Amino acid sequence: MHRKWRAVASLLLAATALGLASPSLAQTPPNVLVVGQIAEPASLDPHVSTAANDFRIAVNVYDGLVRNTPGTFDIEPALATEWAISEDGLEYTFSLRKDVTFHDGTPFNAEAVKFNFDRMLKEDHPFHSTGPFPLSFFFSSIKSVDVVDDLTVRFTLNEPYAPFMSNLASPTGLIVSPAAVEQYGKDFGRHPVGTGPFKFEEWQSNTSVVASRNEAYWDGAPPLEAVIFRPITDANTRVAEMLSGGIDVLLETPPDNVKQFRDNAGFQVVEAVGPHVWYVMLNAKEGPFADKRVRQAVNYAVNKQSLVTDVLQGTADVSAGPIPPAFNWAYDESVEPYPYDPEKAKALLAEAGAEGAKLTFLVTEGGSGMLDPVPMGTAIQADLAAVGLDVEIKTYEWNTFLSEVNPGLAGKGDMAEMAWMTSDPDTLPFLTLRTEAWPDKGGFNSSYYSNPDVDALLDKARLSTDPAERGALYREVQAITHEDAPWLFVANWKQNAVVTSAVGEFELQPDFSLILRDVVKQ
Repeated sequence: MHRKWRAVASLLLAATALGLASPSLAQTPPNVLVVGQIAEPASLDPHVSTAANDFRIAVNVYDGLVRNTPGTFDIEPALATEWAISEDGLEYTFSLRKDVTFHDGTPFNAEAVKFNFDRMLKEDHPFHSTGPFPLSFFFSSIKSVDVVDDLTVRFTLNEPYAPFMSNLASPTGLIVSPAAVEQYGKDFGRHPVGTGPFKFEEWQSNTSVVASRNEAYWDGAPPLEAVIFRPITDANTRVAEMLSGGIDVLLETPPDNVKQFRDNAGFQVVEAVGPHVWYVMLNAKEGPFADKRVRQAVNYAVNKQSLVTDVLQGTADVSAGPIPPAFNWAYDESVEPYPYDPEKAKALLAEAGAEGAKLTFLVTEGGSGMLDPVPMGTAIQADLAAVGLDVEIKTYEWNTFLSEVNPGLAGKGDMAEMAWMTSDPDTLPFLTLRTEAWPDKGGFNSSYYSNPDVDALLDKARLSTDPAERGALYREVQAITHEDAPWLFVANWKQNAVVTSAVGEFELQPDFSLILRDVVKQ
C-alpha cells in the first residue's frame, strides 16, 4: 500500500506539471481526492500542532471522544458513546466504543485515553510533548484522568469548566496511538496513527501527505479510496492547479478568483460563516504601541472597509474585537468597529508623541485563514504611511512566521498578522489576551497585553455553566479590549473553498476543520 500511494502521488505531480501547460493532460486519480492546501504542515501530532492547516489533515486521521455534528457546534458521540456529568460539574465519565483499534492494530481503550491526556498535562510523563506553545491550555482544568474499567474513563476537574466538552471536540482533543508514540517518540508528528476514517500512508516534504481509506472504520469506511494533501503556497499556482485539473479541492481561494470559479460550471464554490478573527498584534510591551493612544491611532488609521471590500473582495466583514460575531450569544453588537478617521489617528499620534514613529511589521506569505496576507499587509502599510508612520514589512513563510511570532514580539517587531478559528468564545481571548498567557508563561499573548479586569472576566467566564452569564462576561471583555486596542482589529472571514463538479457531499465546517469522511468523487 505504501508503494502504491507513493507511485500515485508521483504520477499526479507529473501529470500536473504537464497540465499547467496543457490542461487536458492533468487529471487526478479516480476516487482519490487531491486537496490543495496553503502550506506544508508543521506536525501531524494534534497535541503539538497549533495550525488549522495541520488540523485539516489530522481530523481525518484521528478521532476524539466526541466531535461536532457536521455543520454545527453541537456535540455528538465519537470514540465515546455516552457520558455523564456530576451535579457539581467536576466529574465527566465516558463510556467508550467497543472493538475500535488504532491504525497500527493496537486497541483503543481507557488506558489509551489516559495516556493521551497524561502526555499533554504531566511534565513527568515519559512521552510528555505539547510543542513550544501548547494548546493543552484547553485541558488545564483537568485534575486527573482515571481508568474505571477497560471501556470507562473518568475526568476529574479542579473546578467547573464550561468549554470542556467543546474543547474535547477540538483537534487538540484527538486521540493518538500510545504504541505509535512510544515507537516514534519525537518523530510521531511525521508518523501519525489514529482511529480515523483515513490511515496515514506517506509524507513527502513540500510535496504531499497521503492518507488511504480505513476499511475497518467504526463509523463505516469512507467512500473515497484516498486523500492526497498537497502544499501549494503560492496563491496563483493554487488557482492554476485547480484550473488545470491538478487538484480537486482548492482551500482558501484568493478573493480575486472566487467569482471566476463561481461563474464556471465545472466548479462549485462552497461557503460557510464561522468564528474567525483576522487581526494584527501590536507590541504593548515595548516601543510605540506600549501607549494605548498609539494602538487606538492605528485602528483609526486603517481603512478596514476598503480592505474587506477591495482586497478581500467581500469575502469578509470588518471586525470589532476578539469575539467573533458567529458566537452571537456572546457578541456585543453595540461595540462597533473603529471608524476610518485618519485625522483622529494623527491627533492621537501627536498627543502620544509618536509622530513619524518607525515600525516593524511581520507579515506571512500565507497560512491557515490568513486572508491574502501580503496584499493586506501592504495596504495596511500604506494607510499607516498616510498618517506619518514609517512601517517596514518583513515577510516570512508560514511555519517560519509562526516560529518568529509565537514566542512574542519583544525584540522582533511592533506588529504581526495573525488569524484564529475557534469553537468557543473562550479560546481566543483566553490564549491570547490574558496576562498569564504571555509567551514566557506558555501562552500565545505575543502582544504582551495585560489588563487585570480582562483577566478576571475571562477566569470567571470559564467557571460559569450559565450561558447567559458567560455571554455577558464575554461582552464585557469585548468592550474593554476594544477600548484598549491590543490589536488592530481587521476582519472576520466568511470562509470558502472551491471543488470540482466531480466532488459531492463536501461541506465546510464552522470550526474551519475539513471533514472528508462522507465526501464522494465521481
